Amino acid sequence: MSFSDTAEIDAPAVPRTRLDAEQRDERATRSRRATFIKWLRKVHGWVGLWGAALGLLFGATGFVLNHRAEPLRISPGAPQVSTVQIAVPHPAPETPREMVKWLRSQPDLKLPARMGRVQKEPEHNVAWGDRQVVQPEHWQMMFMSPAGSVMVEYWVGNDKLTLKRNDNSLVSTITNLHKGTGMSVGWVLFIDSFAGALILLSLTGVLLWTELNKRKTVGALLLFGSIVVAVCVGLA
Repeated sequence: MSFSDTAEIDAPAVPRTRLDAEQRDERATRSRRATFIKWLRKVHGWVGLWGAALGLLFGATGFVLNHRAEPLRISPGAPQVSTVQIAVPHPAPETPREMVKWLRSQPDLKLPARMGRVQKEPEHNVAWGDRQVVQPEHWQMMFMSPAGSVMVEYWVGNDKLTLKRNDNSLVSTITNLHKGTGMSVGWVLFIDSFAGALILLSLTGVLLWTELNKRKTVGALLLFGSIVVAVCVGLA
């Protein structure tokens, strides 16, 4: 009898039930991993479709913004400006907010939907040569949209107020869409969904690349960690 035969006889036999249990656990683990990766691919695909649709919009507007200055500047075109004076109702509104409410009630004015800044400069004394004169209270109200804006000016006590309308060119409108100028809260949340989609695409993409493999996962963590450290050092 050889030494190898003796070793085989002396080696304790692994119970068959234990081997079967380990194999079942390994198969169950692989099955769960495959199911998770399959689900992850679906999430990645649908989120990628959403991100691609919005990416077309922001790619185009980002291209325009990238060429807003020299060199290779794309001219936004001159805005169309018009000024008009309208009569103030009697009795006149007592506050800027009341004036805004009255202006909103005038459909012929076609004011932009979003309200911008509202400024109220109180009545005060100013020097006029060697005299002191009282400057009346001054109101400024801004209505905004990506396509243009309307500035309203009113001196308290006057029977008229002035509206100055700026109608933007197509390039300026596209630029304002990218920056969110004159947009509502709904648009801001809409853009937030795009930002969230990009973050989710990055995370699911990394998980799909690693396939939950320990070595690949550690490698990805080391890569991202080195990028974070490099950014922190660059900002320091």
